[in-house]
Amino acid sequence: MSVDILTFGCRLNAYESQAMRRLVSEAGLTEAIIVNTCAVTAEAERQARQAIRKAARERPGARLIVTGCAAQIRPDAFAAMPEVAQVLGNAEKMDGQSWKGLAALPFAPGAGFGLSASEKLRVSDIMAVKETANHLIDGFDGRARAFVQVQNGCDHRCTFCVIPYGRGHSRSVPMGEVVAQIRRVVEKGTAEVVLTGVDLTSYGKDLPGSPRLGTLVNAVLRHVPELERLRISSIDHVEADPDLLRAIAESERLMPHLHLSLQAGDDMILKRMKRRHSRADAIRFCAEVRRLRPDMVFGADIIAGFPTETEEMFARSLDIIDDCGLTHLHVFPFSPRSGTPAARMPPVPPSVVKKRAGRLRARGEVAYRSHLASEARDGREGATRRVLMESATLGRTGQFTPVLCRTPRRAGEIAEIRVIGEDGKALLAA
Repeated sequence: MSVDILTFGCRLNAYESQAMRRLVSEAGLTEAIIVNTCAVTAEAERQARQAIRKAARERPGARLIVTGCAAQIRPDAFAAMPEVAQVLGNAEKMDGQSWKGLAALPFAPGAGFGLSASEKLRVSDIMAVKETANHLIDGFDGRARAFVQVQNGCDHRCTFCVIPYGRGHSRSVPMGEVVAQIRRVVEKGTAEVVLTGVDLTSYGKDLPGSPRLGTLVNAVLRHVPELERLRISSIDHVEADPDLLRAIAESERLMPHLHLSLQAGDDMILKRMKRRHSRADAIRFCAEVRRLRPDMVFGADIIAGFPTETEEMFARSLDIIDDCGLTHLHVFPFSPRSGTPAARMPPVPPSVVKKRAGRLRARGEVAYRSHLASEARDGREGATRRVLMESATLGRTGQFTPVLCRTPRRAGEIAEIRVIGEDGKALLAA
């Protein structure tokens, strides 16, 4: 009597799916499929709907429960799907009582819980949630690293984004609880921990004394010396604090890879997005961090075809890849989200949006291949890399670059490996 969890979207969702797995097991819920949705784009919501229909066809006897950001923002739409038995909000999915309540309900395959669309809903006002509960997990099943949630929600209102309405206001997990959880997963054998949140660099503003993300990072490194590798997920670089920069410069245990929430490389588009940085800010930040940590690599989110974007504006987003020295690029074709200011702005034709996304990806591919070639050249000259093995033959360097190994190694170990080449997608090792 199995429970499957289908996870879409960000690392925070991955963390919450793992926490849900424990809550569901403790509640005694059986024969269910839980779909943890994402709302960052219309495509993400479409994929969730598609997965729901497919899951219902493949396991017609299972109760199908939908949760996550898309379910929080558009609960009625998911409740109206005949395949869906229940819709849980983002607060409810992390509450053990929700799962115990569902486990106690009678369930008939093909008839859900016998509830109407409105009765399927267990979705509260996410804006009323004041705290982020720290759900302790022992580790991540089948994963070499663990994601640890330290923050949730967002107080900013970028004109294209619906995530604050799915996650609520920014709120942080106290430092002591974060340290305790990381110590717990390290004791279980996890070598790498990733700090994750919706707006990670807003960490601590709601806590006593207003500690910053850098304060937390230094506390983890100091109080959990057994942790071999600490990684930070996506950050808003304009909020990076001095203690964070100091940790980047001084600690080899903090991995040399930062993923930046850039979104665009043109100042007018950034202003219309209601971002809080300029093009020059981004370039200056990358140069300063690279000065502090020469082996640092950067990833970034960039949106193609934001409303009103001209060819000249787009060219500046293309150029930001080289100007910031970006290596790992996440490209999003602009996707209008109902109710956001950007959805009411003059749109760029869809065909143009698609072409611009393709051009961004192509430029990003050139940058990534250049990075691979440089790493392979260093390897041939005798340099080695410490690689966290995700499986017997696939690992990641500290810069999050994939490495394919001919000689099998133990998943979860950190191995000293000499790179002997690359294949355009990954580094190659003996």
